[in-house]
Amino acid sequence: MKKSPASATRVPVNAPREVRIIGGQWKRTKLPVADRPGLRPTPSRVRETLFNWLGQDLTGWRCLDAFAGTGALGLESASRGAAEVVLVEQDATLLGNLSRTVTRLKADTVRVERGDGVAALRQRAGQGLDVVFLDPPFAEGENDALVLAALAAARQAVHEEGLVYLEAPRAWGDDELARLGLQLHRHGKAGAVAFHLLRPLQAQ
Repeated sequence: MKKSPASATRVPVNAPREVRIIGGQWKRTKLPVADRPGLRPTPSRVRETLFNWLGQDLTGWRCLDAFAGTGALGLESASRGAAEVVLVEQDATLLGNLSRTVTRLKADTVRVERGDGVAALRQRAGQGLDVVFLDPPFAEGENDALVLAALAAARQAVHEEGLVYLEAPRAWGDDELARLGLQLHRHGKAGAVAFHLLRPLQAQ
């Protein structure tokens, strides 16, 4: 759930001012949605579907939310028992909100990191993460290149049984995912958002 680049100045109509964690120890906790251009909180029903796919108990998982925004995906993971969650974000306002939320929750397993999501993933190549969350900006004409870079970096950061979650303005198909060493595990669509759960492509 991200803020798009400065070139994408349209704020979503009727954007919520807050979202809630939907499961785990912090269920119903409110997360602020800053008034930032293009910030798109992942809808509760999409998060509910995603965490049904992942399983409700993420005890011991290592997770990275590469374009954290409100932090809902990463904090949802920590709420459900993840042992390590890194929230990566570039926007100073969003970083401040994330840090205050982590402090308020006493979320010792969560670390907020300022920086570029793709670069953060590349630095973690070979670290064997359990799940990477990718919800990059939907900036017109720019999303595909960013998704390609993020998916390639995420593939190297997760272990062979790890998972990559992607939100994008279009569905990504088997052939283009295979070129990145990934395969589609689950997918869905909610309004203009296509969401995917991906696995490393296993050698045949």
